[in-house]
Amino acid sequence: MVARTARRGTARARGAGRQAANSPAMSGLARAGFVARGIMYALIGIIAVAIAFGHSHQQADRSGAVRLVAATPFGSVILWLMVVGFAGMTLWRMSEAVWGASGPDGHKASSRLGSLARAVIYGLITYGILKFALGLGAPASSNRQSQDLTATALKYPGGQVLVAVVGVVIAGLGIMLMYQAWQARFLRRMRMGTASVTTRKAVTKLGQIGGVARGAVFVTIGVFLAIAAIDAKPGQAKGIDSGLLVFAHTPLGPWLLALVAIGLIMFGAFSCCEARWREV
Repeated sequence: MVARTARRGTARARGAGRQAANSPAMSGLARAGFVARGIMYALIGIIAVAIAFGHSHQQADRSGAVRLVAATPFGSVILWLMVVGFAGMTLWRMSEAVWGASGPDGHKASSRLGSLARAVIYGLITYGILKFALGLGAPASSNRQSQDLTATALKYPGGQVLVAVVGVVIAGLGIMLMYQAWQARFLRRMRMGTASVTTRKAVTKLGQIGGVARGAVFVTIGVFLAIAAIDAKPGQAKGIDSGLLVFAHTPLGPWLLALVAIGLIMFGAFSCCEARWREV
């Protein structure tokens, strides 16, 4: 009898949890998160375009983006809205990890682990922006974070192999993101039945080009992380900023960096489109 009552209580708790995860409030938090992510990518792209043509010395990463926001007349308000947005994204991804995401594969262990990893990443982003909004210091640059983490890992036995594997995984993830974006796999999660044909085509192009640019940055970061592991030199690890600058040192020079940066701006716009039409 006690066991049966306990099972019923557990079932009711799970039902309440799923109901909360699928509530309009959680949907609103997720959509706010997509807007915040869109703003972040757009700002990084804008900084990178300016760097490509020698008009900026800001870091083209999260730390540079929040500094750019803070310099605007309504910077404080925007920063707090971004805190709310990224916190919402964190909670939504955490709910997916616990209760499963929408779609036929949303309850698979791999999908839940992916949601958990995203929740951790967005949680760290939320914490960094919150600290800056409270006047407790800007988020560390992605370059410094990457190099510090690499240096710490290389101190331990097996750390060199671990860092190399992580680098390969990140590069592989970047290739996957590029392929999925070009194949417009994201349309499976979009609900644009009421949108015009022109709007659907525009959103598709934003997702394709923006997703390829985003994936290319991941590939670059992963490759240099693997190189840093092989050479046992943490200084060779790169964050988003240094990863973007690599494109400026190709035969195409700053023009390739500018193209990738414009792609990131497009991804930022696509993320805002996801806030409107993505199934959450």
